Amino acid sequence: MQVFREKEAIKKAIQNAKSEGKSIGLVPTMGALHEGHLSLVENAVKETDQVVVSIFVNPTQFNNPDDLEKYPRTPQKDLQLLEGQFENLWVFIPGANELYGDNILSENFDFDGLESVMEGKYRNGHFDGVGTVVKRLFEIIKPDKAFFGEKDFQQLQIIRKLIEKTGLPVDIVGCPILREESGLARSSRNERLSSQNREKAAFIYETLKDVKALFGTKSAQYITNWVEERFEKHPFLKLEYFEIADSRTLKKINEKRKGSQYRAFIAAYAEDIRLIDNIALDN
Repeated sequence: MQVFREKEAIKKAIQNAKSEGKSIGLVPTMGALHEGHLSLVENAVKETDQVVVSIFVNPTQFNNPDDLEKYPRTPQKDLQLLEGQFENLWVFIPGANELYGDNILSENFDFDGLESVMEGKYRNGHFDGVGTVVKRLFEIIKPDKAFFGEKDFQQLQIIRKLIEKTGLPVDIVGCPILREESGLARSSRNERLSSQNREKAAFIYETLKDVKALFGTKSAQYITNWVEERFEKHPFLKLEYFEIADSRTLKKINEKRKGSQYRAFIAAYAEDIRLIDNIALDN
């Protein structure tokens, strides 16, 4: 495993790999790695010749400074985890100045409205930050394929839109959500939950499974009201939003239409820890 901290060094290594005809896969992460990240790396290893894992807690995508400060950072543990699982990985761990220079600011993007709903509605400027860091990573690494988890499904669709808008030659691969035994979607933020609270937070996925069962016979408004009432009675979790949306446009639906695909999305707080999850409703 090779660790790179300077962009010029990894750019040179990638140029050499590409000159040998190797395909490049990128798994962008913010560290605090877990089994979900490892599953992305496994997919990348299967589909490309040389995999790069980036570890960078991106300051421009946090609208809450307290959330940025508390975000788990475990670089040595992350490197040990990767080294124990994979051979011949390249890991890119830049500092903020290495990635952004002296101007740590977001670009402004138009993602055709994908950025204004759900996460974008509650986290002002979040997807400008995501678009900025992902675009910079793509420009540095020049991957043939980049791998993202479906837990952040809205982000996945935003990245696909980024490719459409910029014309960057990257194939975006969405990978299934990996879950803990309780059903809780694996997330770096779970590290801040006690084992007892992790079990309580599994209520989010239990609710999504029930939503999927109801979706065949009940209206979106009925289901939304039902979910909100369930969370109002929950002693621990506080619902921020629940929406049923078109999988492609992410627009909230009023009624189901033949030929469209839908997903249900939840954001909820476990004390001060924000958790998100989603489920496909059509399969």
